[in-house]
Amino acid sequence: MANSSRFFRSLWEGLKISSRAISKNKTRASLTTVCIVIGIVSVTSMTTLIDGINRSFESSLQMLGQNVVYVQKWPWGFGGEYKWWEYINRPEMKVSYATELEQSNRFVQAASASSFRNRSVRYKDKSIGGVTIEGSTQSVTRTNPTDIKEGRFFTAEEARRGARVVVLGSSVADALFDQEYPIGKEVRIGGQRFFVVGMFEKQGKFMGIEDVDNLVTVPIKTFQQIFGSRGDVRIAVKFPSKEIFEEGQYELEGTMRRIRQLDPLEENDFAINKPEAFRQQYESMTFAIYGIGIFLTSLALFIGGIGVMNIMFVSVKERTKEIGIRKAVGAKSWEILMQFLIEAVIICLAGGAIGVLLSVITTQIINQIFVAYLSWQTVAVAIFICTVVGVVFGFLPAYRAAKSEPIESLRYE
Repeated sequence: MANSSRFFRSLWEGLKISSRAISKNKTRASLTTVCIVIGIVSVTSMTTLIDGINRSFESSLQMLGQNVVYVQKWPWGFGGEYKWWEYINRPEMKVSYATELEQSNRFVQAASASSFRNRSVRYKDKSIGGVTIEGSTQSVTRTNPTDIKEGRFFTAEEARRGARVVVLGSSVADALFDQEYPIGKEVRIGGQRFFVVGMFEKQGKFMGIEDVDNLVTVPIKTFQQIFGSRGDVRIAVKFPSKEIFEEGQYELEGTMRRIRQLDPLEENDFAINKPEAFRQQYESMTFAIYGIGIFLTSLALFIGGIGVMNIMFVSVKERTKEIGIRKAVGAKSWEILMQFLIEAVIICLAGGAIGVLLSVITTQIINQIFVAYLSWQTVAVAIFICTVVGVVFGFLPAYRAAKSEPIESLRYE
């Protein structure tokens, strides 16, 4: 019990002595923390960026749908050589494929067809450019997880007859209608009048870059009447569960080959694009970011740790007589060791606190142009790293102080 009481008294005494020593040398301590600050800003900024990308990535995969693949003329390209010359002469996809795939495959839960253009959308004297115009079959509501916030989606009958109806993305609705209720209003797309029947729930940005709410959806028959039937058609195919996802794709490929009337030795003239391909590309990207970030962070913290070690050696030398007096009045070696370790840790934690504060500001700036997320776990890791750096790089000077001879220390001038 007595030993425990002495430990806490010594801890408190060491904390007070260390705080006084740092306050007497504010400039020196501040300069010492610069590299610690740089290191903590590096590690927290890297972590917040990765956390933000992780959250955005999972959200983006949700936008593409669960257990969904996309049958298209063009395969998705992720680095390496993209052999466009092999794909350009492939026959175009047809809207009718969606119905054939849904009816011919026992594993397919739903299939929809979509085409896209970029055009401006106008309401009265307001106009927004660069809007993605999606023409889709009514079954897109079963392959795409987007929810309706206001109104409704167009009906199968409206899709069949090519009605001039439109469902607005939240960004388009906000830009055109502000505080006005959009349902029942008329907008112009490609010079044609459309009746607003619904508005999608806000989804956010795909991979933190593309605003997927900057979109309007119309029946694909209407879309082709205005923009023509030529162009890339995307067939979305949804399977009922993850368990039959792989088996369903094999059957899907066989059905597509039959629809395309391909001989057994002919290569596929279509692509089955999987959202999971994004995950593979994403993991390689984040691995590279982590590798570079860890190297730069380690370098900055190492330099900062060397600075802390140097300043502690100077501090020990300047306070040699003080150490001798403390030992002469009964201070143990471990109490001296703890005192200087506390001082090193305080210096590092001060740098860490400044680094975390700067990281909060950095996170806000990054969020204006990309995605970042600062969690309490990241802050805890930053504090832990500062403590470790203080202990590791402060140990040698503290050990030297603890092992100094009291008589020699008292003679030091």
